[in-house]
Amino acid sequence: MILAVVAVLTTTFASAQNLDAGKPAAKLFADGCSSCHRSPRGLAKGRFSLTLTWFLKDHYATSSDSAKALAAYLESVDSVPRAAEKSAPRKPRPPRPVQGQ
Repeated sequence: MILAVVAVLTTTFASAQNLDAGKPAAKLFADGCSSCHRSPRGLAKGRFSLTLTWFLKDHYATSSDSAKALAAYLESVDSVPRAAEKSAPRKPRPPRPVQGQ
């Protein structure tokens, strides 16, 4: 009986771990989403941040924190940086030579 009590008291209990905790959002996408989605571009387009987070939490993410990080990553990929909007105009191509002359 004493041995049983000692064994119970000294036994360490296993606790659940979130294996996605601390991973960057790009890694979360690569590990869980890239098998079906070639690119993260366009996945957050037209969606509200909160509903996207809820959807990811309910269907794909292991925690609220990873769902928020993944939603923020998807939104950041779709946003256009200010520098890209004001890019220099393209140089025109020279005309093609006329064939048959």
